[in-house]
Amino acid sequence: MNTFGQIFRLTTFGESHGEAIGGVVDGMPAGIPIDVDFIQQELARRRPGQSHITTSRQEQDQVELLSGVFEGKSTGCPIGFIVRNTNQHSNDYDNMRDLYRPSHADYTYSIKYGTRDHRGGGRSSARITISRCVAGALAKLALRQLGIRIYAYTSQVGNIALEGNYTQYDLNQIESNIVRCPDATKAEQMIRLIEEVKADGDTIGGVITGVIQGCPPGLGSPEFGKLHAQLGAAMLSINAVKGFEYGEGFAGVTQRGSEQNDIFTMGHDGVVTTKTNHSGGIQGGISNGQDIYFRVAFKPVATLLREQPTVDINGNETILKARGRHDPCVLPRAVPVVETMAAMVILDQFLLQKTTKM
Repeated sequence: MNTFGQIFRLTTFGESHGEAIGGVVDGMPAGIPIDVDFIQQELARRRPGQSHITTSRQEQDQVELLSGVFEGKSTGCPIGFIVRNTNQHSNDYDNMRDLYRPSHADYTYSIKYGTRDHRGGGRSSARITISRCVAGALAKLALRQLGIRIYAYTSQVGNIALEGNYTQYDLNQIESNIVRCPDATKAEQMIRLIEEVKADGDTIGGVITGVIQGCPPGLGSPEFGKLHAQLGAAMLSINAVKGFEYGEGFAGVTQRGSEQNDIFTMGHDGVVTTKTNHSGGIQGGISNGQDIYFRVAFKPVATLLREQPTVDINGNETILKARGRHDPCVLPRAVPVVETMAAMVILDQFLLQKTTKM
């Protein structure tokens, strides 16, 4: 399962400490202007070493588009791309060759494949999300033509959380601080918490909120192709994700139906709309034209820069002291990954809708 999507499809390859990360995007509509600077900007938002609260690994993550683009526009043919790894410190992982790191994929990969790449987790590394960000940037370029905008931001780190929903913040302020939170006061608190956790050699998790604006009604399909199910599957495929909810989510279970129902009304433009949006822009698994909003929970990064008990490949108890360069909190760099998965889902569903309705 190295391929994502039905019409807009991404197939990825590569490992954390291999020669390169790359992929092939198939189904990109023809004639879309390809802004390479924008794609590079999206990669810069994900890349390591961008601030003191992220891993210090230094990678410029320069993308090379190999096919599918002619005279600055997509041709409709597969777009192949690579991003070369240039700053691997594989020796940092030598002491982990025969150990199972707690809460990592070492043991499960060994059981499934009979082998594993111990250098940075190999294929299980979050560095693999580079390919998603390239494909997501391409999807965003196509969605621009449709007036669809996608945002994500850090809404919680540890016990520090934004009290309001996305409508109470200026989403243009997301990139104004290194934690990617649209509330400057909360952002400073989040940054201080991450600094404290990092100083202790520990890690912390949190929540990223996603918002999709301008999505037309009609995307998604019953029974097993519901739009929220597609978004949930996409988000849960991201490294370290432990939960997904959309609309009011779990908070809505304390309300009554009379409080939760979104009442239909006729908008000023003569289009049916709703007075509220508790449903999160999706009803019956199909978009209703309102903003789609969701939340994604990320666990603390599993690699700690402190001693942890574990076992080796022979089952002997031992102590692991991790070395290397690791994120104390994945959220700042995961924000663009959440956006990219949402972009791929929405474009794929839009293209599917075009094939099912004349």
